[in-house]
Amino acid sequence: MRKVSINTLKGNEKLARNVWSDTGIVLMSEGTYLKKEYIPRLKELNIGYIYIDDDLGKGIKVDEIIEEQIKEQCQNVVKDTIQKYFYNGNNKLEKLKIVAEDIILDMLEQSEVMYNISGVREKSESLYSHSVNVCTLSVLIALRLKLSKKRVQEIAIGSLLHDIGYNYITFNYQDKSIDQFSELERREIKKHVIYGYSAIEKEDWLSPISKDIILSHHENINGEGYPFHLKGDRIKLESKIVAVCDEFDRLVYGTFTKPMKVHETIEYILSQSGIRFDQNVVNVFNKSVAVFPNSSTVITNEGEIGIVLRQNSGFPARPVIRIVKDKDGNNTENWMEKDLTKILNIFIVDTIEI
Repeated sequence: MRKVSINTLKGNEKLARNVWSDTGIVLMSEGTYLKKEYIPRLKELNIGYIYIDDDLGKGIKVDEIIEEQIKEQCQNVVKDTIQKYFYNGNNKLEKLKIVAEDIILDMLEQSEVMYNISGVREKSESLYSHSVNVCTLSVLIALRLKLSKKRVQEIAIGSLLHDIGYNYITFNYQDKSIDQFSELERREIKKHVIYGYSAIEKEDWLSPISKDIILSHHENINGEGYPFHLKGDRIKLESKIVAVCDEFDRLVYGTFTKPMKVHETIEYILSQSGIRFDQNVVNVFNKSVAVFPNSSTVITNEGEIGIVLRQNSGFPARPVIRIVKDKDGNNTENWMEKDLTKILNIFIVDTIEI
């Protein structure tokens, strides 16, 4: 299978996976053929990619940390729980413990798998899907840092709730980039961490660590973050983990900014290691996330076009690729596999759509 952009579809492609709505309903089933007239509707639903079965994607497996369906279900529980808490002031927020535990259990079985960006949506269209993404990656990093079960649970719950304060922002901030905000709006957006912490401060079931994640996930180790301009070791490790994962997901899915490619986002995170972000956390993050996810279409420094077949553990920027076009743009008759850990003079320069 391979992941393709909606913009490249012509119709009659065979679906390799179900297409899900953002409420967990199957819109189109795996194995069916896409009708051309459905493509505009998929765009309206903010579905930017689908998985198809074709010759180019033959034999490619996209490893999932958490399946798309389970992610959607978790997102719905998070949304329902937080909204009921916000509007009714009830005490059902503790239900998120179950979601956190489910995510951790799935991750324990997949903790050696590289984090592949496999989502099909153009962006995280709500803070709920963003929160589940951030939780998933934060738990993966926590597990690879060999943190205790208790600390992993605290990170999972805190990351699910890290942006709860946005519920208390009164102006319409969605679908706007940061440069479109007035100075007053920028200051108000930054208050979401204070609003969020104030909302859950008296929740006795929440640990101090989980509460601190809500308050401190925008602190930078150089002291230029917010709300308290904390530096270095004054920021808890758990909040440092969520800070990296929050920024990664925000940039990839384009929250308050234009979406960035995965490899560009990783390069940015690496450039901020020791400046905004903790070096040890960034090192583990860099080893955990596939720079070029499975089924990505890439171009090499020699001009060849290939599709990522699988990852090489410990070498996130050097996967195994299948060459499908030569440097002159001609389709290759006999596809050649190239393991970029063994051919060191070849490297990937960008991702493209074909």
